Amino acid sequence: MTKWNPILEGEEGPKFRALADAIERDIFSGKLKPGDKLPTHRELADELEINVSTVTRGYVEAERRGLISGTVGRGTFVASDARVSSSMVSFEPHAPGLIELGPANSFYELDPDIQEGMKRLIRRKNSNVFMRYTDPRGLPEHRAIGAEWCKRYRFEVTPDDVLICSGAQHALTCCLTGLFRAGDRIATDSLIYPGLKTLAAMLGIRLVPVAMDKEGMLPDALDAVCRREKITGLYLMPEFQNPTTACMSAFRRETIALIARKHGLIIIEDDAYALTVQSSLSPVSSLAPENSVHIAGLSKSLAVGLRVAFMSSPKSLRDKLSHAILNTVWMTPPLNAELATEWIKDGTADRVIKLKQNEAEKRFSVIKDLLSGLTYFGKPTGLFIWLQLPEPWRGYTFEARARESGVNIFGAEKFAVGDSVVPAMARISLSGTRTTDELLQGLNILLEILRKGLV
Repeated sequence: MTKWNPILEGEEGPKFRALADAIERDIFSGKLKPGDKLPTHRELADELEINVSTVTRGYVEAERRGLISGTVGRGTFVASDARVSSSMVSFEPHAPGLIELGPANSFYELDPDIQEGMKRLIRRKNSNVFMRYTDPRGLPEHRAIGAEWCKRYRFEVTPDDVLICSGAQHALTCCLTGLFRAGDRIATDSLIYPGLKTLAAMLGIRLVPVAMDKEGMLPDALDAVCRREKITGLYLMPEFQNPTTACMSAFRRETIALIARKHGLIIIEDDAYALTVQSSLSPVSSLAPENSVHIAGLSKSLAVGLRVAFMSSPKSLRDKLSHAILNTVWMTPPLNAELATEWIKDGTADRVIKLKQNEAEKRFSVIKDLLSGLTYFGKPTGLFIWLQLPEPWRGYTFEARARESGVNIFGAEKFAVGDSVVPAMARISLSGTRTTDELLQGLNILLEILRKGLV
């Protein structure tokens, strides 16, 4: 346990908030480090001569800020990502000349022709129908196409099972607001998509990390977490997991589904990258359809700007999710949904997916020789790789040094949940640059940084 004596004297306002401020101040000064164990509530109360309830409220406030993480039976620790931003988007002006190897874009130049798509729509006699209020779940014809689209994920659903959302992030928002409440706990991989982290923090929902291996979430670890804590939900990305690129085997998926059923968990399956890679495996949702929500977003596979995702759910959850759509955007713009479903019907979507897979495969083949000698994980058609960093680098130090050198990447800390141990890794996007030459330029800068070392 870390010997830590916060200074609260002279602080204005309630003592519990002063304690949270002290935790924040000492983390950013380096006095407290990620993974440090804090004193128990009783020990700190005795040390500071304040009430235990004040310490409890201070720890709760610090956890709300994303600074610490409490684990039943283990104690309270400084969060692994306490010193980094989990946001994948910066609202600062884009640095001139910055080489973008951070966000996993989807090769914008290969997107469907929006002008041609819109021309076809406006030539229709009833095109004005897409400018009216509709059922928050989406138009029946759009939901029917969504059900057909889910077959590409090897998932059989009916149009009644499908709800149209304004992108996968909106679908996640509907899941967390419609199916959970502040204070609920959702089990996740120990490294996950940062957009879920920031969303859960905003809603006061606690994410509980579960240990991983090369296939993703460990079943025994999930079972142990469910026995130790009151877990109500489970977030999964079993196909090309973000950021580790892990892929669950069929047996692992079956085992995870059984554990989720045993503990009565609501499964949220985010299949954002499933169509960017070659796979013959069925989603976990198909193994536990009675308590699973499956999200099939079109951003990574078809076009980011459409903001369309097909969310499939069992009847027992459908009303809550429908009201969540109503309470957030009322309805996904029918015009967007019509464009997406037209491209699905006429084969454009499948052609675009293949083109983007080919481009990703070309870039992956080009970088293999360049990265020879380094350890990394990925798939031939994947949009990013997971790079292991040599000592003494850590993800956040490598990210900072790369940005100073004009390259944006994401260190592992950005993806870390709670007090989980963070590996010395970084996610490198292969699709963030417009050209392969720019990608190679950025990678050569990163290699030069690694060659020079942390000095």
